[in-house]
Amino acid sequence: MEVILLEKVNNLGDLGDKVNVKAGYGRNYLIPQKKAVPATPENLKEFEAKRAEFEKAEREALEAAQTRANALADITITLVRKAGAEGKLFGSVTNADIAEAVTEAGVELEKREIRMPAGPIHELGEYDIDVHLHSEVDAAIKVIVQAED
Repeated sequence: MEVILLEKVNNLGDLGDKVNVKAGYGRNYLIPQKKAVPATPENLKEFEAKRAEFEKAEREALEAAQTRANALADITITLVRKAGAEGKLFGSVTNADIAEAVTEAGVELEKREIRMPAGPIHELGEYDIDVHLHSEVDAAIKVIVQAED
């Protein structure tokens, strides 16, 4: 399936690129997420007519992500949870918990933007958590998990 990308997609291409993808990926992800449109002659003409608008929107999204990354650089989140004597948590700290704490600290963050490849946090300690704000902008926040008194 051939599609025209409406924004930069990691490991696929940039805005305006015409790429071949598997039909399921295009039909079930790229098109519903408005990241691409099918590469028909009508869509090609429409895209070329609106190219400046798409490029402007992409630049604005990148600038907003960079602003948020600068704001996140100064944030340290402390979460207090119940824990056992050996430092194991009763439960876990998930990306939703971190997103909620960062939003309360004053920077808007969604749970889907938080990257935790090792999964939820199950022990007390300090962690550096990666945040993916844009295809070109990543940041890191420090999360400290402490035991309740």
